[in-house]
Parts: sequence; structure tokens; C-alpha cells
Amino acid sequence: MQNTPWPQMRRITSVQLLAQLGTDKGLSLDQCLHGSGLTVLALANPQQEVQAAQELQVIGNLLRLLPQEPALGLQAGRRYQLAHYGIWGYALLSSSNLREALELGLRYLDLTFAFTRIALTRQGGREYLELDVQAVPAALQDFALLRDCAAIALIQQELTGEPHPFAAVELAMQRPDEGALAVFRQALGCTPRFAQAHNRIELNQQLLLRPLSGGNPVTVQLCEAQCRELLQRHRQRAGLAAKVREHLLSQPGQLLDMPQLAARLHMSERTLRRKLAAEQISFRQLLEESREALADELLAVEGLPLEAIAQRLGYGELSNFIHAFKRWKGVPPRQYRQQRGLL
Repeated sequence: MQNTPWPQMRRITSVQLLAQLGTDKGLSLDQCLHGSGLTVLALANPQQEVQAAQELQVIGNLLRLLPQEPALGLQAGRRYQLAHYGIWGYALLSSSNLREALELGLRYLDLTFAFTRIALTRQGGREYLELDVQAVPAALQDFALLRDCAAIALIQQELTGEPHPFAAVELAMQRPDEGALAVFRQALGCTPRFAQAHNRIELNQQLLLRPLSGGNPVTVQLCEAQCRELLQRHRQRAGLAAKVREHLLSQPGQLLDMPQLAARLHMSERTLRRKLAAEQISFRQLLEESREALADELLAVEGLPLEAIAQRLGYGELSNFIHAFKRWKGVPPRQYRQQRGLL
């Protein structure tokens, strides 16, 4: 079972942004992805999901290979624009004011890429975002904290148009050298106070109730409904379902069937079926999800015929694969390849 406060699975978007940061700094994609189990092919698929542990591995690679880069987490966080968050970002854009956007965003924090746990607190007439990084591996904590601080700053700047969105920032880390301080000021709009008891952002009270230009009550209601649905799916993938999916995706050339999977998990088929039902998911659903994800990767392999792909995904007939693919993507696999320029 999951023992971290964030979902085990997340969209690959964040890894894509981290890899782009690495390549912009002169690293190769292979160096960025080393030890993560991710391939360059997977990186090109916007529908791909990754394990949170895989993203943490990529972060560790960047820190190891770019030790001289000042406040690398801040540099990363400046890349996390609202558009990268999907429906969560659109929900914030549709909020009536910054306070509503913040409260909505925190309700669905697990739809973001944050590793810090963030809470809104009030003290002496002031309001703060408290950031807790204790669950993050110690060597990665500063990066995770600074990335999320910079991402919050960028989100507030996008929502309000205000280049200095925070009243103040307090960080528990020690004060960096003067060269790095410029990166802090650029990313956060202010110079933090260091060696403090908290990691927290003091919010600008004047901005909290300022109407947002994209505010639309109907749209935000629709977006929040989708956020609730997505969050429920994430939570369904956080237990046994996540382990099943991981096993299914680990061997793209030979998808496991129910008896094989149950044996790997050291339980009977009946027990596996019952435990998945308790998480409101079935083996068939997980198998379909895995087949769809693997089909994307295999279709990107130049020269691999559709018949071979169908066989690797466990379809006895090509027609069955084509029918399933049309159900997933709305078009047959050959047309999908053409649209993506993969032929």
C-alpha cells in the first residue's frame, strides 16, 4: 500500500518539464531519465502516466548532474504554467477571485505535481500557505520545496497579472550565496527570510479578493466536478490497483493474465478479484488501461507492423485490436499513426 501523502501515479507532464530543464542545461535525455525505468519513447506520449518515484529519480538525476546550478528547484518551478495542469488549471482560471482559486486548488492538490503538502492557515489577521516537505527524501527536499514555491508564484502571477504576488516568504533552509539570491527574487518576486521555523508563504491580502478576469461560476462548477472525478480515479489507483497496473506495464511484450498476476502478488485469483472490487476497479479495466498505454508506445516504434502490436497486447486477431483501439482513441491505429507522423 502507498505510504506517501501523494498519489503513486501522475501524468508524465512534470517529468517532461524536468527533462526539458535538463536538456536546456546540456544534459541528454538518457542522463535525465537514468534509473527511472522511463524511455524517451514514453516521454513523447502526453497520455503516459508515471510513478511518483520515477519523477523523484529524475529530480535526483538533475541534482547529481547539475550541482553548480543555483536554486535548481526555482528554475524548474518557473516552467509549471497553469496550462500544464489540465482541468485543475482551468478550474483556477475560472475562479471568481484568488482566494476561491487557492481554496479550490488545495482541495484538489493531488491533481498537481506537488510533493510538498500545502495547507492554508490564518494567524493574527494574516494568511499563509504552509509547505511541508518531510515526506520527500532528504536529499530532494530543498528542490521540491523551491519548485513548488516558484510554481505557486507563477500560478498567482498568471491569475492576477501581479509580478510580486507574495507579501513575504519564510524558508527553513540556510541563506544561499548572493548569486543564488537573484534567482530567488526573480522566481518569487521577493527575497525570502531564511533559517526560519517554517516554510511558508504569506499571502498578499489585497490580491485575495481581487476579481479574476476569467471568472465564470458556471465554468468553475463544471471544472470542479471533473476534478472530483479525476481525484476519485487517482485514489482508486493508490492501492492494489496501482500494483496491478505496474506489473501489467512492466512487460509490454507479454501482458500477464489474471492467474499469472495473482501468483506474482502471492494471492488467489478470488482474493485479487475481491480486493480490486473493494477499490471499485476490475482487472479487465486495468488491463484495458495498460493495453491502451502500451499501444501508444508500440505504435511509435518505426516499422513494427500492426499484427505484431496486436499479438504483443494479447489480441488473437488484428481486427479485435483495431476495434479496441477505435474505442480508445476514436480512430483506427493506422490513421492514428498517420496523424502523429509515425508512418
